[in-house]
Amino acid sequence: MLYATLKTLHVLSIIVWIGGMVFSHFFLRPAVAQLEPAVRLRLMHDVLGRFFQAVLAASLLTLVTGVWMLGRVAKQVVQSGGSFEMPLAWTIMAVLGVVMVAIFTHIRFVLYRRLGRAVVASEWTPAARRSNRSASGSRSTWAWVSSCCS
Repeated sequence: MLYATLKTLHVLSIIVWIGGMVFSHFFLRPAVAQLEPAVRLRLMHDVLGRFFQAVLAASLLTLVTGVWMLGRVAKQVVQSGGSFEMPLAWTIMAVLGVVMVAIFTHIRFVLYRRLGRAVVASEWTPAARRSNRSASGSRSTWAWVSSCCS
């Protein structure tokens, strides 16, 4: 029962994380691109602030439940006298999960802070230019890489 609960929380956390990325990248960003820079950047800052709180919780929950499930299986195998070797698919999932958390950490604590400073300072033109450039540049690549790593 505990394993099923952990797996459900694990999968739901990933759905929130990946679903939010798909929504914001493929639906929200193109829709707000039509707005004036001041309005667009304030809106994106507010929306991303809320979304990043959910992603922070989801990423931590994903890591904790994943490690917990892995530990439970390893413990059961060892207690039954076997030797635990993590399957390749689990290893790949674990590595990709850590990579996704690293990418999220960069986006949240570097790029989002930069956006926040621009919004506070009302630096609409440079921030809008970076935002437009990122649509085909680094943030787009980070979002694509992150969404592919699930």
